[in-house]
This record gives sequence, C-alpha cells and structure tokens, in this order.
Amino acid sequence: MRDFLPQEKLKREQLIDTVIESYIARGFQQIETPVLEDLSRLTSGQGGDNEKLVFKVQKRGEEFTQALEQGAELADLGLRFDLTVPLTRFYASNHAKLPRVFKAIQTGPVFRAERPQKGRYRQFIQCDIDIIGDDSILAELELLSASLAALQAIGITDATIRVNHRELLRSNIESLGVKSDDALAAMIIIDKLDKIGIDGVAGELAEKFGESVGNKAKSWLSKIDATEIPAVLKPIWDGLGERSKSLRFDPTLVRGMGYYTGSIFEIEHPGSGSSIGGGGRYDGMVGKWLGTDAPAVGISLGIERIVDLIPQSSASQDAVVLILEPDTQALALGLQQKLIASGKNVRLEQRPKNLKALLEQLADNGYREFAIVGKDVSDLAQLDFKQIG
Repeated sequence: MRDFLPQEKLKREQLIDTVIESYIARGFQQIETPVLEDLSRLTSGQGGDNEKLVFKVQKRGEEFTQALEQGAELADLGLRFDLTVPLTRFYASNHAKLPRVFKAIQTGPVFRAERPQKGRYRQFIQCDIDIIGDDSILAELELLSASLAALQAIGITDATIRVNHRELLRSNIESLGVKSDDALAAMIIIDKLDKIGIDGVAGELAEKFGESVGNKAKSWLSKIDATEIPAVLKPIWDGLGERSKSLRFDPTLVRGMGYYTGSIFEIEHPGSGSSIGGGGRYDGMVGKWLGTDAPAVGISLGIERIVDLIPQSSASQDAVVLILEPDTQALALGLQQKLIASGKNVRLEQRPKNLKALLEQLADNGYREFAIVGKDVSDLAQLDFKQIG
C-alpha cells in the first residue's frame, strides 16, 4: 500500500480518465461498488487462490462478543480482491433497473493480503469492463476491441492478447490422462510454464499424476507454437478483422480464477515482466446470486503495471504560476480568477529570496510558465509570462 506524489497521482488519473473516456465512447456505463463485501461471497470457491488473500474485517459490537463467546467466525466482511465478484452481486441486486445487455465500467482499488513485490501490491487499481446478458461472440469482440483501443489511446500500441478457451484447456488436460476432477490441479501446474519451462511442468505433472501424463504433457507442450486456432475461437479472429493481428492463441493459457467457463484472455507487453490485464467468460457466476443464469464476460486492465509503461506526463501548457510581490494578494487573487476562467490552472506563490530554486521545484511539478505580480500590474495584458527552465 503506497503513497503517491502529486505528479505520480496526476499521471495515474490522466491514464485512468483516458481509458474510461475510450470505454464510454463505446457504450459502456460506469458503476461503483463498495470495497467491502460479505465474506461468504468472497470465499464462495470461485476466486481461486485469491480467496486465501482476503483481508477479513471482524464483526462489530454485540455480534463480535457473541461470536467470541460461541467460538464462531469472528469476521463477516472482507475487502474485495477483484471487481468481478462485486459486479455479480451488484447485477443480481439491480438487474431490473439495468439494460437487457448491461455494459459496465468499474474502476477502483482492490486488496490482496500477499507478499508485496515489484508489480504486485496489497492495494492496487483495476479498471474493468464487463458485458452481462449477451451470450454471443459479439460480447468478446467488443471487450477485446475496446481494450485495444483504450491501450492505444494511452500510447500502448504493441500489446498482445493471448487467447484460450477454458473447456478446450480442460479437454487437452484430460487427453493427457488427467481425471476430470484433477483438471484444476493440473492447470495450476501448467500455469507455471513461463517460470519453470516445459521440462519443469512435465516433471511436476509426472510427479503428481504419473510418468505417462508427464511424457504426454512434454510432447503436447513442445508442439503448441504450431497449433492452429481452434474452431471454437476462430470467430474471434474473424470478427476482429485487422485488429486480430494483436491476438495470439495460447493453448496453455490458464487464468487463475475458478469462475471462468469459456474464452479467456491475458494481455502482455514486451516492456512488462507480467501480464497487464486479463479476463474471460464467466457464465455461471451471476446466476449463483441471481437465481437464473445470465451470460457474462469481462476484461480487466492492471493500472499499476500499465502506468509503469507510460512516460511521465509532460508539464501542462495550462499550468502557470503567479509570483506575488509584497502587498499584491488581492490583485493576484483577481488575476487568478480571470486566468482560471480562460482555462488556466494557476498557482500563487509569495516571491522568495531564491526564486530560481522555487521555479525548479515547480517545473518538477508540471508548471511551464510564470509571471511576476507587482503593484503596477492591473490586468491580464500586463502580465509578462516567461518559460520556467
């Protein structure tokens, strides 16, 4: 959990605003959900390993006292570990007021109680878009197209989206000789491919499921680069047209969440050592809370990793500083109001003994121009703006 300096905060907010504007232009609507959810919802068995990383919030007052006396669970709420679980609860509660096909944008902090390291934090921002109520391939196409457009809008043009299908992956795993009930355990091992390589994955599968499984896995994994796009995913390539050049079929792509039921995606970038986004179809999850099935698919951008790929924002042309000579406060406040009305961001500073040091500091914080406000200045035309630096 981190602090952000003004320029860091500005950079993040500009990035998020650009992404959201791109999504809104494509018909998605913003929603907001609380950071707290019922603990039972966060630990319902669909969040994969992230369910082990929930920050629990203990009961309060009399409920806590009773739980303590009865030896019952002391916590009843938890901080959300992603935005998908809250979205499904939101939709189940509000679907009667929403469009038949709901296209949601949700941005906000999520929390995971894990060991912090580069690119992995206990509090971080996710930016999700989801489509609920559309079981057609159009939903996947809209999400992928919108994500590529949003990345392009913030200057990322060389991202690749790896694509797989959860049922296809399960079928491949079972063809190795792994029983259906053990498929998830095998997926966890296969998900380590980029860290331990083909031999490592084959070795772990052999150790857990037998030498035959390990040998078949090694043969399968050695041929994946030559695998053709399967029929179940071909409509995605066809539907995206020219933009499909940013896709790559990866038959070993797993995605950790247990709620995925169909196509799955992961966004990678050559400048990042980890994925910068991902998602997939989770048709069975909304119905768990709604009582009736509702198709759903979503994709999330990892803001923390993306922001590291974007150069620091250049100083704003509209950010200026007025340096006040003694006894010019009232005059300066009037000039500030007029400059703001003309579209400027205006900071006021008393003139210090070391003006150069002040200007260097302000340049580091995004200010481009300054002007001295003396008693002889009466209107904007008399302000002599100069470049800082």
